[in-house]
Amino acid sequence: MEYVTLNNDVKMPILGLGIMKMEDIEHGVISAIDHGYRLFDTAASYENEAALGRALKNSPVKREELFITSKVKIQKNGYQGTLDFFERTLDNLGLDYLDLYLIHHPLGDVFGEWRAMEELYKLKKVRAIGVANFEPFQLVNLMMYSDTIPAINQIEIHPRYQEETQQLFNEEHHIQTESWSPFLSGKEDIFTEPVIQKIAAKHRKSAAQIVLRWIIQRGIVVIPKANSVDHMIENADIFDFQLDDDDFKEFKNLDYGRPSFFNHLNAKDVESMINLVGK
Repeated sequence: MEYVTLNNDVKMPILGLGIMKMEDIEHGVISAIDHGYRLFDTAASYENEAALGRALKNSPVKREELFITSKVKIQKNGYQGTLDFFERTLDNLGLDYLDLYLIHHPLGDVFGEWRAMEELYKLKKVRAIGVANFEPFQLVNLMMYSDTIPAINQIEIHPRYQEETQQLFNEEHHIQTESWSPFLSGKEDIFTEPVIQKIAAKHRKSAAQIVLRWIIQRGIVVIPKANSVDHMIENADIFDFQLDDDDFKEFKNLDYGRPSFFNHLNAKDVESMINLVGK
């Protein structure tokens, strides 16, 4: 495993396992741990924190070797709501602290949420705090009116939405970029994309390994989902080769320049998101 160092000197694995809609979390997480995974990503809105907690209870490695992330739901009472959600999250996970706690969306009372997260961080109940799905202008607004720079911005990044400008902004402000849905969650069969197939043949790797290697070689943390042990092993076998400049040039041609899921700048998408997971 390789690691990145966050802006508060906390080390974070560059590859983890996303468990949103994962089929058998308890068995899958233990299998992942057995094969070297240490980063696990969940959220209150996924309603699977308790299943992850049951898996962690049976973990064959020490708690301090694991890196557990969760995210708070959208809400109108951000400060108290975040404190309440956090205690529920810890209880669900059976943990005394989180490694990373994120604002899940730049919606609702984000300033109240952030004040609560800063408090949890100062109390050492969380090792690092950050955000997800924030655009640069939303990050600027948050940073200008708070005391803590987010350690992470977890955003949609994959071959069809490469977000180079967003990554550069994050780097300029010492915010680590993290990619969710690197394979587009099946929205497109990215594994049969001819460009990726060609690069995969060149390096004698699978298409999935090429996509993940492209992401981590950019210095981005990535949390692919995997529902089989074989896929977990395959996804983790990406540290023994390097993509070259020609490969990166080929990837540039795959970028559509627009999100494949929801758009936080679109009013209808925002309304749907709030109705779906907001409080």
